[in-house]
Amino acid sequence: MAKQLPTSLQAHLDTGTTTLAWCWRLTRADGQVFGFTEHDLPLTFDGTMFEPESGFTASEIRTGSDLSVDAQDAEGVLTSTTITEADILDGRWDNAEVEIWRVNWQDTSQRVLMRRGAIGQVRRGRVQFVAEMRSLAHVLNQSVGRTFQASCDAALGDARCGVDLTDPAWKGSGTVVTVTGDRSFTVSGLSAYADGWFALGTLTWTAGANAERKAEVLSHAVGTADVAITLLEAPVLGISAGDTFDITAGCDKAFETCKGKFGNAVNFRGFPHIPGQDAVIRYAAKGEDNAGVVL
Repeated sequence: MAKQLPTSLQAHLDTGTTTLAWCWRLTRADGQVFGFTEHDLPLTFDGTMFEPESGFTASEIRTGSDLSVDAQDAEGVLTSTTITEADILDGRWDNAEVEIWRVNWQDTSQRVLMRRGAIGQVRRGRVQFVAEMRSLAHVLNQSVGRTFQASCDAALGDARCGVDLTDPAWKGSGTVVTVTGDRSFTVSGLSAYADGWFALGTLTWTAGANAERKAEVLSHAVGTADVAITLLEAPVLGISAGDTFDITAGCDKAFETCKGKFGNAVNFRGFPHIPGQDAVIRYAAKGEDNAGVVL
């Protein structure tokens, strides 16, 4: 369907000599709104100032007639004060809402919204980043509803799970003692917890360069002389001795863990007795395996 242009913008296009520019408005998940333009001067409309000095440029828009996801690449430099490498690494731009406008830069009231979408994959190099802008069709690729699976599909601590992660049994606080790698360190304050208690849990930095950032815990090892934590990924900024954090227990989504570790089997949101691949490929043989009972 053809896009209806405002009368004033159509009149401008009909003159044959145009003063048009692209503008992008991005709304991050944290609610912050940013504007960028390819024009060499700032542009303002709808309460947003569109910056010209961000190093933000875009590729052509690729559009298909089917339900495939349309895309456009936006490229920018990491030295921008608005788009920083730390924010990209921290995932703050992931799935940000995008509006793409075509604007008469001499009169910004003459404009048209070309499309909406979201930030997809962000690729970064040494001096620049490239962000993929996906059309609204990308939502059609997302799973909706529950999946029939053996493991639990609830998030630990949410309303469906019911575990209170503020309980001291599931939450601890610690301080980095020694940094042993870019994502591993020994800590104090967690000696009362069993080995592996916080594996697959969440760590939230409360002081230090990464304060207020969250990280996934890969392993939690209790040794004879120290307690070691290893994160799934290295944090955006370096870890230093003295950094403090809160940490919550982890769950591997198995029924045995839900029952034995958390005593929460009544709220388990999986199907632990679903047949596995071993049942699918099993062949007929004598024995109790073919008695028709749940093993």
